[in-house]
Amino acid sequence: MTKTRVLAALVLAPIAIAAILLLPTPWLVALAAVVFLAGLWEWFRLADVEDTLARTVLLVANLALMVAIVWGSRSHAGGLSLVLFKLATVAGVIWWLLAGLWLKHFGFASDHDTHARVFKLAAGTLAIVPAWCALAWIHAERPMGHRWLFVALMMVWAADTGAYFVGRHLGKHKLSPRISPNKTIEGLLGGLVAGVAVAVAFAPLAGAGFGQLPAVALVAAVAVAFSVVGDLFESLLKRHVGAKDSGDLIPGHGGVLDRIDGVIAALPVFALGKAWLGF
Repeated sequence: MTKTRVLAALVLAPIAIAAILLLPTPWLVALAAVVFLAGLWEWFRLADVEDTLARTVLLVANLALMVAIVWGSRSHAGGLSLVLFKLATVAGVIWWLLAGLWLKHFGFASDHDTHARVFKLAAGTLAIVPAWCALAWIHAERPMGHRWLFVALMMVWAADTGAYFVGRHLGKHKLSPRISPNKTIEGLLGGLVAGVAVAVAFAPLAGAGFGQLPAVALVAAVAVAFSVVGDLFESLLKRHVGAKDSGDLIPGHGGVLDRIDGVIAALPVFALGKAWLGF
């Protein structure tokens, strides 16, 4: 399984990095919308929506919301205002704070009636759309937005990899055994160290000065912590429906949502922290 995971990562990572660094923002945002909506499609299954027509209608509704944000952001000068993207990003951070509370109450919305499904569908929109807006916000900032997005994603990938290997070899204390039995406190700390280290190491390439590195480290640490919340929340959804993975599209990694669960939680935090602390 580890070999398959590594091979899949070696294929997908260069494609993702090239898209981030080379594509103009409109094209990258469109591509990201496809990926994020694919993850949302899998989220609907975890929310116990099995009917294909119902899932298609829900997906189109979320796509329409994305289009509405873009349409409402048009300026008279012909460019785009990022105000709606920023507001959605803030909403995403608030949502993930609430998701942390949800994790403490494992049984909330764990049944399969209409009310549970509504909560989980709303959660899907609040997770996916703000993350997409945060990605657009980061990448659109000039002149180094594309590099900052690269830093943010490298940070999450490094944290995920660090947590996996440290947890596998050194993990002894369970982080949340009821939600995700394989995750450990040691893995969490390993991921935190790896994510912060990568963010600080790559931040100068995005134009960060030496004096800004402590701020980068702080934002990275918080964003990595939120990425763990995103990972755990997806695990919670899978536990509720008895699923091992969100899908099987990516060999060794499961579905799209299994790969972006940490990203969708970390991006709004990173975007907001970057703007707040001014790096």
